[in-house]
Amino acid sequence: MENQYIIKGGACLKGEVTISGAKNAALGILAAAIMTDETVVIDNLPNVRDINVLLTAIEGIGATVKRIGPHEVAINGSTINNMTIDYDSIKKIRASYYLLGALLGKYQKAQVALPGGCDIGSRPIDQHLKGFRALGATVNIEYGMINTCAESLIGSHIFLDVVSVGATINIMLASCLAEGKTVIENAAKEPHIVDVANFLNSMGANIKGAGTDKIRINGVEKLHATEYSIIPDQIEAGTFMVAAAATKGDVLIRNVIPQHLEAISVKLIEIGATVEEFDDAVRVTADHRLRHTQIKTLPHPGFPTDMQPQIATLLALSEGTSTVTESIFENRFKYVDELARMGANIKVEGNVAIIEGVTELTGAAISAPDLRAGAALVVAALVADGYSTIDSIRYIERGYECFEEKLRGLGAVMEKISIDDERAVQKFKLKVG
Repeated sequence: MENQYIIKGGACLKGEVTISGAKNAALGILAAAIMTDETVVIDNLPNVRDINVLLTAIEGIGATVKRIGPHEVAINGSTINNMTIDYDSIKKIRASYYLLGALLGKYQKAQVALPGGCDIGSRPIDQHLKGFRALGATVNIEYGMINTCAESLIGSHIFLDVVSVGATINIMLASCLAEGKTVIENAAKEPHIVDVANFLNSMGANIKGAGTDKIRINGVEKLHATEYSIIPDQIEAGTFMVAAAATKGDVLIRNVIPQHLEAISVKLIEIGATVEEFDDAVRVTADHRLRHTQIKTLPHPGFPTDMQPQIATLLALSEGTSTVTESIFENRFKYVDELARMGANIKVEGNVAIIEGVTELTGAAISAPDLRAGAALVVAALVADGYSTIDSIRYIERGYECFEEKLRGLGAVMEKISIDDERAVQKFKLKVG
């Protein structure tokens, strides 16, 4: 049964919230975990749909997956008996393609369906395949499958034509068991790249330079057991930071690495919010209407594309004219029509959104077009006058753990109800008045 959120806007968020593990790091790390025949234990895993789908895909190729708790899993790759990741797995979650690099590295062969994922624009995997070919693999695409195999993988010097997080991780996975030395130039520098590299190193890989644009990998013969805790999710943290500022709230966001949030913090401070940094927490407060600014999404350490819809929603309520330039994905403004139904004044020209700040948004029935846009629409509904319903929340649940519970803990007036359940809507309205 499809669910939706119902939200009464107007509450200012106050209190503390704890951030879950980083979804994008966890996806790469879970794929890497199958590369040893020994048992790997991973904790601080976010309990979200994308992670559970990938674990099912890993079980589907024969690996042993044991759930120790909602945020901890033990994986043993010695029982793998199948090198094929079918379309069903990859259609649900794009990051299943990390199993391509992991299986190719470990067994010198893999077969993975061409990926799906959130529809935010074209995300070609040519750089991944270029990397595999450079390591000596043959790669063919036929019948909707990517087939790759190699007699042996040999280290190589690989220059990525575009900065790609997925390709950087996939080539890192394939090359850590290759013979000799691999260098990835123009590598992505995101925190989750560093986390995957640290995880592989804890299994005995020899990777240096993760977090810079040049990663050097010395191939090792085999990887071994490890226990590892995933970094906190910078995008979940950033979303709560924006929600605090938008609702003129005061929120302490725990279990974060403040330096991962710098691009977001700087912009919030620039438009007039207050951001205090602690060792593993940030506090965001705002008590007045914020100012306008210009934002351009860029690869790390620039402003993250995954925070673009949330910050645009905040700017829709700020004074003056802001511009948001999306330089990563061309299809990332699909939420603008939904915000317009709530009274936002945003015009999209090519890859730029021109935002005229309005003094208020009003509640409406809206629909989440993708994961981050869905979170942004929740922020809009929290601020809007009156009631909003948001459907297609399955997108939001792909990447945010217990989103409505965490928001309710900060004072948000919202519930998750069955779609088309008029009685639940009426009951909610009666209860909150």
